Amino acid sequence: MKIYLNYFIPFILLLIIEVLIERFATGFIRFTIGDYLAVMLVYTLIKSILRISIEKAILITFIIAFSIEFLQLSDLQNNFPAAYSKTLKIILGTSFSFGDLVAYSLGIISIILVEKYLKKLKIAF
Repeated sequence: MKIYLNYFIPFILLLIIEVLIERFATGFIRFTIGDYLAVMLVYTLIKSILRISIEKAILITFIIAFSIEFLQLSDLQNNFPAAYSKTLKIILGTSFSFGDLVAYSLGIISIILVEKYLKKLKIAF
């Protein structure tokens, strides 16, 4: 498997930021900025390991983010043994929030804008 460093390095940086947010931040930064960056984290992971178009990676990221949020409506994380419940709560979260969907959407829009900007730079050079 080939790792694409132009996406893997941002993935590692976003992962470090997300871990720091989870460990030390509260309120708006943890719950909104963390979700905003989470879609970027997923996107950069996908692009760092798969050779697919930007559009496909964005669509996959969108589906993953929104699916996880809507799964919170099912109370799925509480229907597993305690040993798995903690991990599922970290992955799925604990409650549905329309604000999370907004943060994910803004993250997706930011990805699109950054990718367009980077594409424009490559054409200029």
